[in-house]
Amino acid sequence: MTIYDELVARGLIAQVTDEEEIKELINTGKATFYIGFDPTADSLHVGHFMALCLMKRLQMAGNKPIALIGGGTAMIGDPSGRTDMRQMMTKELIQHNCDCFKEQMSKFIDFSENRALMVNNADWLLELNYIELLREVGAHFSVNRMLTAECYKQRMEKGLSFLEFNYMIMQSYDFMALYEKYGCNLQFGGDDQWSNMLGGTELIRRKLGKDAYAMTINLLLNSEGKKMGKTQKGAVWLDPEKTTPFEFYQYWRNVSDADVIKCLKMLTFLPLSEIKEMESWQGSELNRAKEILAYELTNLVHGEEEAKKAEEAAKALFSSGSAENMPTVELTDADFEEGTIGILNLLSRSGLVPSNSEARRAVQQGGVSIDGEKVTDIKASYGKEIFKDNGIVLKRGKKNFRKIIL
Repeated sequence: MTIYDELVARGLIAQVTDEEEIKELINTGKATFYIGFDPTADSLHVGHFMALCLMKRLQMAGNKPIALIGGGTAMIGDPSGRTDMRQMMTKELIQHNCDCFKEQMSKFIDFSENRALMVNNADWLLELNYIELLREVGAHFSVNRMLTAECYKQRMEKGLSFLEFNYMIMQSYDFMALYEKYGCNLQFGGDDQWSNMLGGTELIRRKLGKDAYAMTINLLLNSEGKKMGKTQKGAVWLDPEKTTPFEFYQYWRNVSDADVIKCLKMLTFLPLSEIKEMESWQGSELNRAKEILAYELTNLVHGEEEAKKAEEAAKALFSSGSAENMPTVELTDADFEEGTIGILNLLSRSGLVPSNSEARRAVQQGGVSIDGEKVTDIKASYGKEIFKDNGIVLKRGKKNFRKIIL
């Protein structure tokens, strides 16, 4: 099976330009391709996960990845998938976020000996002369055609700023700059980026008279990846300081039955033949498939030692309630009022719920327990003494736990 055939078999490819040419590039290791990452936070999250895995697969097949950090485009903001305008970021914050990405990416991509590049589009976008850009690039874009793009349609009702309207031109210019500077001949992106990506391929062909190609990855995780990075308490980050290896493991362990095989195909490097055997699994066997998924991805992001610890902690937790290696929250005196803390505040403080109203609902629905005993009173409160020594295990639902200590 060629690498292109494998991408198709894993359900990764949504649409392409010039499929035969792209097959030739990828299968012979002649593709120099880029995927863009907007530095809107100081850590990558699981919404970026498929792109990183794809870059790793293609590099293993001899192709050269370029990780493009959008330090310049982040100053405008991509309207794709947005119903409102993105918050403006300072140059200093953008640069800080850019600086945080490479270490995480290096777990997926080999940057040694020019095998891959990381570049920042601020290097060329911030130096552009506006009049020259209008003459050299703007002339190749039809406003009528741009307005038919899905990424603009969904923003028109609430108001699309001229600032955001320029995003397609900026992204298209990126591809041309990468083509001229580094010989980049292929771009990948999520299916919501298709209009912007076509702009880049057409710009290169019209202005330079050269061939360039585009592929979109069929993100389960793009439509889903935007929500896939979200949980009840925020994003699922690749940074272990933001999302612990245990929480990361639990996130993948808890994917729905309908998604586990898709995730195994798209995100792990297990042989397709091995995954195919799991397609017929049911019940407890399907839970085993989720454990395999969680272990493989935790190993990929956090390493074998952390993956084993997370796996062992999860098994111990479900079999005996052991709190070893469980995410831990430390309470201080400031968390107590007259020596006690109420169950609603405790749930909020633990991060298991985003608000007191959600905490109240969880208790009323019978989904909260402390050390295995269900909490049914929303006015229940607890003194400092129960949190001393080994602390308590606070549980919400069947799979969300925190160890709480003083």
